[in-house]
Amino acid sequence: MIKLFVGLGNPGPEYKGTRHNAGFWWLDALARELKVTLASDKAFHGQAGRTSVNGQAIWLLKPQTFMNLSGRSVAALARFYKIAPEEILVAHDELDIVPGQLKLKRGGSHAGHNGLRDIHEQLGSADYWRLRLGIGHPGVKSEVIHWVLQKPMASHLQAIEECIDRSLLSVPLLLAGDIARATMLLHTKVVQAPPSPGTA
Repeated sequence: MIKLFVGLGNPGPEYKGTRHNAGFWWLDALARELKVTLASDKAFHGQAGRTSVNGQAIWLLKPQTFMNLSGRSVAALARFYKIAPEEILVAHDELDIVPGQLKLKRGGSHAGHNGLRDIHEQLGSADYWRLRLGIGHPGVKSEVIHWVLQKPMASHLQAIEECIDRSLLSVPLLLAGDIARATMLLHTKVVQAPPSPGTA
């Protein structure tokens, strides 16, 4: 089962509505769903909250280290509470998935995502779960940094928000350790947002 849910993003008002903060958006929605209050915790370099499900402690975490140092926060909490990589789920923005869709996967490369890269290094393992929230691609590699640090257009934002809401239906299955059914539910196709500029 998943014992630590992490949402990736950048702290500060200037980043609040940007695509790179999709993981933060997801974790905030999860916190509302589970009625968990997130509070700053210097020991874990982030905002953390705890609840209990069927007698098992469940942690929610939003690293406040900025994206490139996310692993520092994740590893600090995971090591302190002896949470294994396979018991961690990290929600993050994903360029290669269109807005309105997401994918759940375990392990694999960081694919150039700096937040995942640091988590890999700090945990010493790639064997954690990733919830990849589609934000679309600008179509040109040179525009990627600008794209992720911009706010999404209204149609994309609506698609992402609706996708996040739907994804919360899988949380009871994730908490129960029924990853197969959770994956099937998360991967159910829905009407997609219009393609990002430059994509086919």
